[in-house]
This record gives sequence, structure tokens and C-alpha cells, in this order.
Amino acid sequence: MSEAASNARTGAQVLVDQLTIQGVEHVFCVPGESYLAVLDAFHDANIEITVARQETGAGIMADANARLTGRPGIVFATRGPGATNAAHAIHIAEHDSTPLILFLGQVGRRMRGRGAFQEMNYEEVFGSTAKWVVEISDPARIPELVSRAFHVAMQGRQGPVVVSLPEDMLKQRVSVNDAPRAEPAQPAPSGSDMKRLQEALLKAQRPLAIIGGSNWSAEACAQFHAFAERFDIPVVTSFRRTMLFDAEHANYAGELALGPNPKLIERIRQSDFILLASGRMAEVPSQGFTLFDIPKPVQTFVHVHADPEELGRIYSPDIAICATPQAFCAALEGLAPPDRIPWRENTKAARSDYLAFTNVAPETPGKVQMAKIMLWLRENLPADAIVTNGAGNYAIWVGRYLRIRKYGTLLAPVSGSMGFGLPAAVGAKRTFPDRQVVSFNGDGCFLMNGQEFATAVQYNLPIIAIVMDNSIYGTIRMHQEREYPGRISATSMRSPDFAALGRAYGGHGETVESTDEFVPAWERAVASGLPAIIHVKIDPEAITPVTTLSAIRDTSLNKPK
Repeated sequence: MSEAASNARTGAQVLVDQLTIQGVEHVFCVPGESYLAVLDAFHDANIEITVARQETGAGIMADANARLTGRPGIVFATRGPGATNAAHAIHIAEHDSTPLILFLGQVGRRMRGRGAFQEMNYEEVFGSTAKWVVEISDPARIPELVSRAFHVAMQGRQGPVVVSLPEDMLKQRVSVNDAPRAEPAQPAPSGSDMKRLQEALLKAQRPLAIIGGSNWSAEACAQFHAFAERFDIPVVTSFRRTMLFDAEHANYAGELALGPNPKLIERIRQSDFILLASGRMAEVPSQGFTLFDIPKPVQTFVHVHADPEELGRIYSPDIAICATPQAFCAALEGLAPPDRIPWRENTKAARSDYLAFTNVAPETPGKVQMAKIMLWLRENLPADAIVTNGAGNYAIWVGRYLRIRKYGTLLAPVSGSMGFGLPAAVGAKRTFPDRQVVSFNGDGCFLMNGQEFATAVQYNLPIIAIVMDNSIYGTIRMHQEREYPGRISATSMRSPDFAALGRAYGGHGETVESTDEFVPAWERAVASGLPAIIHVKIDPEAITPVTTLSAIRDTSLNKPK
């Protein structure tokens, strides 16, 4: 009797068996009737299930798990409304190049195309954001197509895959061989690639490295650190990729973020050699595609990326190297620096500029000074603490004043998605329960997925959610005052008592109305051993560390007509 003939299972059982073979330890979901058979198959599997309160939250939790493990995050959602809720997470994963696999329930095969209850065409819905969308109509093909989903999610530019599961297919019994564990292809630089890179670098007078993207590892980061030290080259991290390089390292020069250090921008423009390792230099890090000339930068431009389609897509490089960060960083160990490094003073100046930019805490309106709070957290958070945030002006304080030191310690969306921080913290704590996890949120940001605090309480996850409340949609109000000064429309909010909300969910709650109240509130939150919300009330005028809403309005009103 063949192996296939002796292992008859339902499609759902075959699917869960494939996840086990792929090394999946955590699955995030909102249950749905369209994939009940899979939920039943999970009953006998050695896989942790986290039940979220909404599919967006489940998808973001899985995204966090993927960023921390290097393997695809797995999320299950039901058809129709469940799928559209999960679409938010697919958009985030696409922009952030995160390997994610979304399994979606679907109507039965005989009902397809009839407009059945909650029926959707997933290929049309997700075709512009997912790397691949597939519907499995034959249970015998589950091992093949699940294996392919893992390969697609992990290879090249990593990203999300959507797999549609017709309800009746999951119940059909089939005998089929399992697929082996998928290991991604690792394109590596050739010897000639590295030789050309070294020759170009040794001709430089003001070189600079920018690192970003996904598919890194702690080992690859350590190898890049060693390269930076040998060549004494300044290193810049791309937007929300600060976990790739130790911010306390003498070669670290800052982040290409929203509201970056002006001196850093000028230094990059004056450089004569750029090594862009794994990043894409999209809109935010490129400062609206103005940082480098398009298509040909004036600097000698070396671009390293695992996906050949990203090489030359926007910037025409002098040297294009198709390689994963891990393979490229391993190859860097073979490069020898010159006897004399002519750019050492430039590296020291870049570091000095970074320290000056991130150590100064200008006074802002109101009794709460967020810069001082961030500086305290910088000194008191464990080096391996995982920090998460969503989108909004509050995140400027996180990016500017915290110093991220280790790989796997910052989870933040380059897509600028509000609502990311809290569910990402839940996913992180489920993945690494022994590490401290801190989530930063604006009031509007928290309320988009704040229901996932209930998930943290259900699974006894003592995350700390800091909610910075200014009762406005701060980023939009800032832009509104710049473009339409004094004409406030649709940007005011009335926030709840977030501390009381935390207690209502079964967690801990604290309210902070002045800077000196924060540390005692933090200490009580940590000591509680519960999921905690620290409600920090900030003045809406304190819109950034360096300006106010009134100043932005006055500048706009006084512009020459």
C-alpha cells in the first residue's frame, strides 16, 4: 500500500498537517463557519491558536510573528466581511515586505459564481496587494499549493499570499503525500559582485550605507556591524528599520524617517558613494523621491536586493547585486578595508549630528513632556524589549528618542497604518512571552484596534500600551493647518478614559497628566503583572518635538499670496 493510499484525511486535516510540517507554531484567527473543518483539525494539532477580536487584529498579530521568526505569519479568516477586514493586514505586509499567508474561507464549489452568501472573488479583491492569490479547488493539491505559498511568501521581495479554501473542499477526504518543509532560495552575490563593490568603495571619499527591507537575521545584522566597523562607514537605517543597527554604535548616523535630522539629509546628498542594502528607498525614506536623482543618482550607487525586479525599478545602480541580506552580509566578511580610511572624520561627524539630534529635548506646550518620558524609557527599557507603534505624529517621539539596539525589537509599519501597535504587541508577546513588550499608540490609533486589548487579557499577556491622547487626529490636523490654516474640519476627537477602559477589560489602567507622574505609573503597571494601559494626556499644541499647531498655522497664514 502506498503512503498516499494509507493516509486518507479531510482536506482540512491535510492543510493543518502541512502547517505542522512547515514549522508553524502559532496561528492567529477570528473563527468563522466557512472554515469550521479547519478549526476542528486544529483540535488535534500541536499549534497555538490566538483568537483575535477582529480580522485586522489577527492579521497584524501574524505579521508581528513573521517579523520576529523569519517564517510566514499565518492568519485564518472567514469569507466576505472577514476577508475585507483582513485586507488591512495584507496591505501592511505588502508595503513592509513581510511574509504572511492569509487562509480565507470560501463558499462551496458548486455555489461559486452565483453570488452566494458572503461570496467574493479573492483574486480580484487581493490581486493588487498580495504576491499570489490562489483558490484550492482540489484537496489533493493542498500540499503542493501550501508549499508554493510558503515559497512565494519567503522568496524574492517577501510579502503576503492569499489562499482561498472552499468550504466543501475542506470536508472532502483524500489520500495524498505531504510536501516537505519549504526553505527559501537564498540568492547570493558572486565573487565579481563583491570585488566591484570593494573597488568602488575604496575610491570613495564620503561613503554611506543605508540598510532596510526584510529577511534579515540577528547574524546578518552582526555581520553588517562588523563590516561597518572595519570600514568605519556611517550607517543609516531606512524608515522604521532601526532594529537593523544598534543605535548606540559609533557608526550609527540615524533614521531616514518622517521629520528626519536635516543634517543627515544634507550628509546623504553630499555623499559620493551609497550602499543601499535590501531597502527599496520608497517615498518616506527618499523624502518624497527627492533624496536621489531618478533614474541615475549622482552618487556611486550600489543596490543590494533579493528580488531582481527591485534592482533598477526606480534608481539605476552602478552595481546591482541580487542577494538576500543574509547572503550579502556573509559575503561582506571577505572584504578588507584600506590601510588608511579617508572618511573617518565624516563618520565621526555623522555620529555627532545624530547624538545632538536625539539628545536634545525641546520644551513643548503642556504639562507632559514626551521627549523626557522617552529619554527615561531609553535608559530603563531592557535592550531586548520589543517596541511596537502604529501611525501618527506621536510616533515621531518614539523614532527620535528611543534607541533601538537589537534585531527583532521594533515592529512598526512603513505603510503608515494606524491601529498596528496594539495587535502587533499581542502577536509579539505570544511569540516571545518572556520579553517585555511595549506598544505606543495615539488615541485615534488605539481606537482602531483597541479591542485587541481583550485578546491580551484573555491570554494573560502583560503588555504595556502607552496611549498618547491629544484628542485630535494629530497628523491630519497638522497637515490641515498647513494647507487650510484655521479651517478645522473633521479632525477633532473625544477620547474615552483609556485607563478605565483597561480596567474594564480586566487589565490595569493608569492616567498620566504631567511628566513626573509617568515613572510611578509605569512602575505600577509593570508590577501589576497584567496587560496595562497608561493613558498619557498631552497638549494638542505639542504636535512635534520642534513645532506647534499654532506655529504651523501662523506660518501658513503669513505666506505670500
